Amino acid sequence: MVLQTKIASATSLIIRLASYFFLRWALFPPVPPVVFALLAINIPSFILSHLAEPKFEIVKEVDVVVTDTAVEDDDNDAVFQEEDVDITSSVTVQPRPLKALRTLFLGFPSPSKLLSVLAVLTNILLALLIADRVYSEHAITGEDLSFVRIGYVSDSNAKFLIREPDQAKMPVTMEIRLLDPQPPFDTPGWEVAGGVRWTDNSTDYTAVLDVPLRHPMQRVYEWRTSNNHSGEFTAGPKAGQAPSLHDGNFTFVATSCMLSRVPYNPRDHPLAIPGTRHLAKVLPTLGAQFMLFLGDFIYVDVPRWWGKQVSDYRQKYRQVYASPDWNPIAQNLSWIHVLDDHEIANDWSEKQTGIYHAAVDPYHHYHTAANPPLAPQAGTTGLLRAARPGATYFEFSQGPASFFMLDTRSYRSSNKLPFDSASKTMLGAEQLADFLAFLRRPEPRGIKWKIVASSVPFTKNWRVNTRDTWGGFLVERQIILEAMWDAGLQGTGVVILSGDRHEFAATKFPPPPLNESSTEETQPRWPASVAVHEFSASPLSQFYSPIPTYIQSGDTDVKLKYINRGNSKFGAVTILPSTEGDSSAIAKNDGSIETGPSRLHYRLFINGEEVWDTTIESPKAIAGPKAKPKSFWSKLLG
Repeated sequence: MVLQTKIASATSLIIRLASYFFLRWALFPPVPPVVFALLAINIPSFILSHLAEPKFEIVKEVDVVVTDTAVEDDDNDAVFQEEDVDITSSVTVQPRPLKALRTLFLGFPSPSKLLSVLAVLTNILLALLIADRVYSEHAITGEDLSFVRIGYVSDSNAKFLIREPDQAKMPVTMEIRLLDPQPPFDTPGWEVAGGVRWTDNSTDYTAVLDVPLRHPMQRVYEWRTSNNHSGEFTAGPKAGQAPSLHDGNFTFVATSCMLSRVPYNPRDHPLAIPGTRHLAKVLPTLGAQFMLFLGDFIYVDVPRWWGKQVSDYRQKYRQVYASPDWNPIAQNLSWIHVLDDHEIANDWSEKQTGIYHAAVDPYHHYHTAANPPLAPQAGTTGLLRAARPGATYFEFSQGPASFFMLDTRSYRSSNKLPFDSASKTMLGAEQLADFLAFLRRPEPRGIKWKIVASSVPFTKNWRVNTRDTWGGFLVERQIILEAMWDAGLQGTGVVILSGDRHEFAATKFPPPPLNESSTEETQPRWPASVAVHEFSASPLSQFYSPIPTYIQSGDTDVKLKYINRGNSKFGAVTILPSTEGDSSAIAKNDGSIETGPSRLHYRLFINGEEVWDTTIESPKAIAGPKAKPKSFWSKLLG
């Protein structure tokens, strides 16, 4: 085999394997330039191979003729046989075998000109498909995009993000009406709810409209704007009250990680998001109040990092909102967001430096502005509760749960510091203090759950790139775990929702076991019932890990369920009404009322199908000294 043939064969094989990986598995950024470079080598090597490689092969045929000759021994009169060997050879020329399948599937050169041309054309086609995936999306800038999406919706107000670059359509006004008016809330028709006078480039032509809701009960509203957008939304239930809709069930969905055209289909729109179609199919059956999106809404660095300016980041957000698959999952559903690394850069851990400010500019305009209220500062109460200036983490209460949405990127120390470094922080001192205050704060009657939204997993069981998760911040994680177990002593269950890993895992964090030989002073103060649970589900639409990377080691993080496969994963969280109801209420000595446990039902959907579910109960409140936080950090916070 001549050198040109070897080069053509090797480059063809790599082009095909790399193209399959890129188009059907993961949009790994180095692949396109490698494929394009190999194609530039492959085409001339194929031509030279076809010219240099002979079309025929020589077959040498050897004929062996053996004859026997009798030989007599003079002494013994014995007769021996001698063999005479006559070797003749001939040379035959025959066409080289075509090996058509090897040429068509692996791209190896062939004596057939037609087969070789087909092999080269296949390689060119694969390169064109990769170019389509990389460049056709980038060609859509979305600068003229006009849309309206629903942000945070409470029982008293609803936020709408409006993008309208066409100033000829200003001002944009919004009208709302009850979709199912009933006495005594009958409404004569549409009511003007507010409007936006203008938009400009300082916010990428976006503005947030905060619409007051005047009806005290949870209802479904219809909305429309003067720039021709419309939809529906459901008011949130008041904190501590059971929803009046969906049989009293309170449901929301959670996931993370969304990227267009994975896996690639040449027939898709350049901005198609395949995984969202599974969500669109399931949403009508869920009665979800909102989507809690846990980060990686955009992938600024995949499949190619086009630039690090504000305009580059803004374009990525516009592309998601311009996707033909966006409206079916968002036009009638509230979306609230936390920040993760791909909104900035992969595995970001440099605090507020470098490209951070360019990255969070559109994040604040497109997401923060329409999110729930910022979390209040620790130590502030009542009407004086106020957020820290510049805070980027959020807190709200709705129905049977209160929520804290962490920012795990803006304040973290470098991932490269040791796992057990006491000075290493993911949240920063201020956010950690505010978060611990949230965990310690007693909840009003009717709220049985504290839901924590973390963009990265809390468990340390993921053995690949553990440093980027809470497994790389073990000292701070332990402080938080103790505060979560303390919350359980007050009768409030703690559930962590996370994403990022493109896999699913349900993990239980039990408190240290009771030791029968310990004295009362040294005995752990937490019963098993206060165990914390984490449900980590992703991606909504991205690649998945074909190799399991979640491995339990030890008894601090207990695996409940792990599934790595599936390009689209999301969880539906439903908090069910108490099975015992108010009739089971128990009057306590201090005059307060203790109700029965609350159940939280988690359902996992993969590629649009429910594949796993579990139900957990909120812990029973424990009175007495054990219910008081005793950790050093809790004492320090007062």
